[in-house]
Amino acid sequence: MEFKDYYATLGVEPTAGDAEIKTAYRRLARKYHPDVSKEAGAEEQFKAVNEAYEALRDPAKRQAYDQLRARGYRPGEEFQAPPDFGGGQGFDFEEVFGGGGAGGGFSDFFESLFARQRGGRARGGFDSFGGSAGPQPPRDTRAKLSVPLEAAYAGDSLRINVDGRQLDVRVPKGIRPGQVIRLAGQGSGGGNLMLEVEYAAHPQFEVDGRNILYTLQVTPWQAALGTGISVPTLGGAVELKVPADSDSGRKLRLRGRGLPGKPDGDQIVELEVVAPVATNEAQQKAYRALAKAFGEKV
Repeated sequence: MEFKDYYATLGVEPTAGDAEIKTAYRRLARKYHPDVSKEAGAEEQFKAVNEAYEALRDPAKRQAYDQLRARGYRPGEEFQAPPDFGGGQGFDFEEVFGGGGAGGGFSDFFESLFARQRGGRARGGFDSFGGSAGPQPPRDTRAKLSVPLEAAYAGDSLRINVDGRQLDVRVPKGIRPGQVIRLAGQGSGGGNLMLEVEYAAHPQFEVDGRNILYTLQVTPWQAALGTGISVPTLGGAVELKVPADSDSGRKLRLRGRGLPGKPDGDQIVELEVVAPVATNEAQQKAYRALAKAFGEKV
């Protein structure tokens, strides 16, 4: 397999801060999202962007990846993770990613670095943490399960890969990060597999408790005059009324459109006023007329 440059995938420098990485991810994920993009190869680009963000958004993973880059590995070069990789980074569990959504379809390169099982063999083909490959008595095995927000919202089944086996996991509706799904008899030596839930990064939404946060871009005239706009939610698109005289930063609430619970969460829509680029003389003329109407000299 080939070494991947996750910074280049997101179009950021290795010195980029967390906010810059997050902004780049959201921009590219929206650009290549299979539901909206008509570009050739959009689905593969979308997967690559998600994988890069999963590697760089976590401080421990990013630190370990940066250490590999410091060893001189270059994009496209043949790569096998060194036996000492991850020893001090806390990757002493197998990280499991369900299919579909933003959390699935990671490459062999990613899995060779971050999908390690305590006391067993890493997927890259070498023993991790000096574990023995001999028979082990039944014991519980802990793993991380990256759950797409859509699955947590609706309750769904995810197909996951664990040590070459495919397992179907039922995700309870409204499950929260940190909660554990128990698969009896699916761990090491016939023990239980304990899956600790975390939410997969999403190209459109962020999570605050049970609330879903979404940024909606509107034009100056939509914000000034008010309008109705179709807004995506985890349960499908809904019509949102933007009041007249709105401004950037204004927050509108879609009640009950967040994650299920007692009570259900809401979706909070924050407005961002964006002026379209004038690409022709007619549009430039319209902007000049607007400026004149507001008493500016042009």
